[in-house]
Amino acid sequence: MSAQHPELTLFAAVPASKTADGRLLLDDKFVSGMTRHAEDWAGPVRAVLRDMGEGALPFASAIDPAGLNFQVTLVGPDQPLESALGTAPGVILASADMIDQLGLGQAARGRGLSVVYGIEYTLETRLRIVRIERGRSLPKKLWSMLWNIRQERHRRAALKAADGIQMNGFPAEHDYAAMNAAPLRYLDNRMSGVIMATEAEMEARRQRHAERRPLRLIHSGRLEPMKGGHLLVPLARALRDARVPFSLDIYGTGSLEDEIRLGISQAELGDRVQLHQPVPFETGLVPVSRSNADIFVSCHVQSDPSCTYLEAMGCGLPVVGFANRMLAALVRDSHGGWCVPMDDIAAMAALIGTLDRDRATVMARADDALAYARAHDFEAEFDARMRHLAQVVSRAGVPAAAATQPQHGLAGS
Repeated sequence: MSAQHPELTLFAAVPASKTADGRLLLDDKFVSGMTRHAEDWAGPVRAVLRDMGEGALPFASAIDPAGLNFQVTLVGPDQPLESALGTAPGVILASADMIDQLGLGQAARGRGLSVVYGIEYTLETRLRIVRIERGRSLPKKLWSMLWNIRQERHRRAALKAADGIQMNGFPAEHDYAAMNAAPLRYLDNRMSGVIMATEAEMEARRQRHAERRPLRLIHSGRLEPMKGGHLLVPLARALRDARVPFSLDIYGTGSLEDEIRLGISQAELGDRVQLHQPVPFETGLVPVSRSNADIFVSCHVQSDPSCTYLEAMGCGLPVVGFANRMLAALVRDSHGGWCVPMDDIAAMAALIGTLDRDRATVMARADDALAYARAHDFEAEFDARMRHLAQVVSRAGVPAAAATQPQHGLAGS
């Protein structure tokens, strides 16, 4: 391997397997992302994934490895990930959210490799997920919380020792950026510039608001307690009781799907609220959001860096949601929405009622949301991450060319 072309090795969170005819069974979204990495990195690119054996893998395709522009290394279920490390020059990108990857940094540095960790979840978010999980006893929840607190010490040690860290979202930046000399905050999302709302679509929205047509609310995502899915029907009831003219379209599936469907029926909300099955993101959800919605509503009670917020904004939708640490910071930075106190459905319904009477503000926030999403589209955020990796390698004394980094990507900006 040429010293001018260091290898980039990504340790993936998704599993994979090999078919009987030698093809690789790989997650479709993962392949798309890895292909882009290989196109933008100056040297060879390799992905390391756990071999899941005969298990089923949804949203996956069987692919001839010879047709990929990156290499794939499968690691057995009981095989240490460290066994897949290469040799210098090179850099690894691992996930500090994955417990089994926290030990990679020390092993990689022992081989002369640079180490960058990515992280999304904060300890606060992990503990809150445990607290609201249904079907677990209090002793089991307490044990899980203690386990997470203990693991956080290992996680922080790995982040401090790394050559760089990439933090998805504002909460992770707030909690971890100061402990590393080379931090990068980014906002993960799937919105390319070419699929964002058009000026014609924004003008059509503006005209609907001028005519005071009923507000079209939309929600998408996994229908789980941690995503606040159980609060969508109560919100719709509160809006109806307050005589706010609205419609609500819910796209998604999950453990709360039957509960939500029953709630719609029992509350006789079928003329206002529709529960849809998930649709393809780029060819289904995005066109619907761009053309048939005015506001994205989120009852998300976690502070994880949900890409849904920015993706909705890219469709020209301002966001109404709870003031979790992620959305509150995003709204402050973008002016692309509004926040209400956590778990306060009455306050959310009252806010939407106010917005129904102030369509100029709704449209102003929609314009701000779209402008912010355009500045943080997939290409900009991806390029920032690639440039950051190249900078880490360069500081180690190995030149590496990659995409130009937008200035907005630096932590603390």
